Amino acid sequence: MTQHVTLVLLSLLLWTTCSTPENKVETNAIDEMNVEKQAFGMAPEGPVEQYTLSNTNGMTVKIITYGGIITHLTAPDRNGVYEDVVLGFDSLAAYLQPHPYFGAIIGRYGNRIGGARFSLDGKEYPLAANNGPNSLHGGLVGFDKVLWSATEVRNEERVGIKLTRTSPDMEEGFPGNLEVTMSYYLDQENRLWMEYEAVTDKPTICNLTNHSYFNLKGAGNGTIEDHVIRFSARHYSPVDSTLIPIKGMASVRNTPFDFLHPKTIRSGLNDPHEQIQIGGGFDHNMVLGGNGSELKLAATVYEPNTGRLMEVYTEEPGLQFYTGNFLDGSITGKGGKSYPKHAAFCMETQHYPDSPNQSMFPSTRLDPGETYRTVTMHAFSTRNQSL
Repeated sequence: MTQHVTLVLLSLLLWTTCSTPENKVETNAIDEMNVEKQAFGMAPEGPVEQYTLSNTNGMTVKIITYGGIITHLTAPDRNGVYEDVVLGFDSLAAYLQPHPYFGAIIGRYGNRIGGARFSLDGKEYPLAANNGPNSLHGGLVGFDKVLWSATEVRNEERVGIKLTRTSPDMEEGFPGNLEVTMSYYLDQENRLWMEYEAVTDKPTICNLTNHSYFNLKGAGNGTIEDHVIRFSARHYSPVDSTLIPIKGMASVRNTPFDFLHPKTIRSGLNDPHEQIQIGGGFDHNMVLGGNGSELKLAATVYEPNTGRLMEVYTEEPGLQFYTGNFLDGSITGKGGKSYPKHAAFCMETQHYPDSPNQSMFPSTRLDPGETYRTVTMHAFSTRNQSL
């Protein structure tokens, strides 16, 4: 009897002191999904709040009401350890200074509009030329540089925040009062949902996206060149020297843009194809196709050292694949880490660049009585081998 009790006690001691990946996950986990709010400083328009979404696995997503910026996003590695995988800053002060749109909502028009102008119903609308001769990401003060109103959302399936704002008629040169709702949701399957809606009182154009910079090794932990990518895109948009699409679309076959079969980002960057030399990396529209009403798998990204896997699903017809070509180490981010060239990648789900000026592209026109709706979802998981 004494020997039996001793064996039981030893077994309990070993079980409680054993350090396993599963135990690491449990120490991060909480009892229920949650939304927490805290102050995050003062912007020119008023106080900024930071909302933390968390699920019971230990995943967290932090969003601020200035620019709707995702400041933190934690994802597990193959050992169950969660780490922040998006670039950004520790304080609001840094976000108020010029930066490359880290984590922000982009609008009224994501991506570039050639010549910083477009025509609608015979009227030309000039825009701010804030990217060489072109207009980029909504102009000088886009949706990334304004304050949004926030409402918490909680139910049994997911938690989130709903951000709302009215962009006034002719803000940054765009016609119509545009009422925008952008919602972020986190669920129990480690999926981050981004849901966009907008209505207008005048004919206008609308193309919204999120500009998060990802590094699945962890934010600031080297480059993303060894990440393995797979796209569903069979075509891409060739561009001119200012990154405006030319020649419609082209096949990815026998080009660095062919990610139909998994390959590292490095293998694409090392390709001598002239398009990749613009900016020293990828900054191109991957043509996904679809009718805009079906959520489809657009991209899969795998980081072999950590085992982290990110899948991107979207209703959008395009995805701007950007490899942080204009980062140069001069920006100091979270934890005092610098962000060198290729420190992150972006996957901006959206309509094609310069669509208002290219009639063969899917239209970005929005009329009164219509509702702009689109959904993008990022799913995070792990695997033990490459794609």
